[in-house]
Amino acid sequence: MSCDFAASYALCRGRFDQELADLTDAQMQWRMYPGSLSIGEMALHLAGVEIWFIHQMNGQPIPAEYQLLVSCATEGVVNDNPFPIPTPEITAVKVKEALATARGLVDPVVSNPTDAQRAATIQSALGPIIDGTGALARIAFHPGYHHGQAYQMRMHPDFPA
Repeated sequence: MSCDFAASYALCRGRFDQELADLTDAQMQWRMYPGSLSIGEMALHLAGVEIWFIHQMNGQPIPAEYQLLVSCATEGVVNDNPFPIPTPEITAVKVKEALATARGLVDPVVSNPTDAQRAATIQSALGPIIDGTGALARIAFHPGYHHGQAYQMRMHPDFPA
């Protein structure tokens, strides 16, 4: 089966990145209700998932410099643990750097995955074991899911100006 994951990823990730492009620190940290993710947290979660999946697809351990970011893939998002990065540390600059790092790792793989990357065994953020093709499908879709959430949050009447 041949699918163009790169086109879907470029579209979804581009729209997500654009939705966040002009946000301030206060906007990145705002919560719609207690216990909800902020836009900054969902962006760090997205970057963490992308980095985690790509390293698994490449058969590589997570480097020390990415450990905290990769923990955002699950901690405080798909479980009841606290989000690993404290709210005051979630700045627009930090979010944009994390997203750029993740995208730099994803782009070459999503554009031209090898047979070994497609066949790799991946632990997904939600728990199931998937293959690399399944990971690419999720990577391509995931930013679109969170783009919709971020857009809805920005439209909320209490969203900070």
